[in-house]
Amino acid sequence: MTTLVWDYLDEYENERDDILDAVDSVFRSGQLVMGQSVRGFEEEFAAYHGVAHCTGVDNGTNAIKLGLQALGVGPGDEVITVSNTAAPTVVAIDSVGAKPVFVDVHVKTLLMDTDQVSAAITPRTRCLLPVHLYGQCVNMAPLKELAAKHDLVLLEDCAQSHGARHHGRLAGSMGDAAAFSFYPTKVLGAYGDGGATITSDDGVHRNLKRLRYYGMEERYYVMRTPGHNARLDEVHAEILRRKLRRLDSYLDGRRAVAERYVEGLDGTDLVLPALADGNDHVYYVHVVRHPRRDEILEALRSFDIRLNISYPWPVHTMTGFAHLGYAEGSLPVTEAAAQEIFSLPMYPSLSPDVQDKVIDALRKVLENV
Repeated sequence: MTTLVWDYLDEYENERDDILDAVDSVFRSGQLVMGQSVRGFEEEFAAYHGVAHCTGVDNGTNAIKLGLQALGVGPGDEVITVSNTAAPTVVAIDSVGAKPVFVDVHVKTLLMDTDQVSAAITPRTRCLLPVHLYGQCVNMAPLKELAAKHDLVLLEDCAQSHGARHHGRLAGSMGDAAAFSFYPTKVLGAYGDGGATITSDDGVHRNLKRLRYYGMEERYYVMRTPGHNARLDEVHAEILRRKLRRLDSYLDGRRAVAERYVEGLDGTDLVLPALADGNDHVYYVHVVRHPRRDEILEALRSFDIRLNISYPWPVHTMTGFAHLGYAEGSLPVTEAAAQEIFSLPMYPSLSPDVQDKVIDALRKVLENV
């Protein structure tokens, strides 16, 4: 059996009765779009984060896009973020007509280097968009100070950080708004696409509600502003409601897997994830580092182990964003990391036996590279 970086089948078997009951309850409700399941999930997800509002949307990319629009970010504006992220972060910025501006990342955590943000601010800067990467949070205090000083909005990208905390505060509760993805691989994942944007600002919330529903308010065909069809599916919302109640147990499972990696790989020259000050890591992915990464991945194939890289191509190096003008070497820490990082299997239902197979294979490979 091939060992993969992520697999949902064991989790599904464990939760199958509840998942199928969730689907059945929606089908029997008589309301398949924007019903009680969406409303219930929005209320419960907002309450979990201690914020006033949640707007469910169809995917994480639109959660960022609509979040930017609801905060007033648009054509001609600049948004400061990182290139070491999934492409949708930057795609969303581009889709509202704004310009992504990149800063580099810390060499140990690969999170946004907040010391570089001040120098990146220009008269066109409108938004700071930190990515809480791999399962832990960016240092938010300096970003909040800069946002206040320069009258900027602060949108958190929480696609990889459900349940993560920074000095006790949940990811998503520290900015003006925060965007989440519920893609199946996520810490809190649906069985298909889904997303949400949360905020405690009533005006931003009203904008989000309009934007995800064609720009309409309350009555069909009464458009206030141009918007989108970006509704969260009722079935996925009900599944997410059930899984939200188990989120803390998922976090415990991920941390237990991370601890077994620390114990099992002790004494090797593999660089394991570094925990930033004040953070509680949720290990969305378990990213490790080695200068001979490609040889290691190839050698692991002989053990029937196939692993991913998060991310092999920094966004600023992609041809689709060549127009931004970032030359090779402009983000040296990001570019160096992309040549060395890879992800070990990480999900709560990962069995100790399968994990031991990965650890044993890695140790053997590391002795010979």
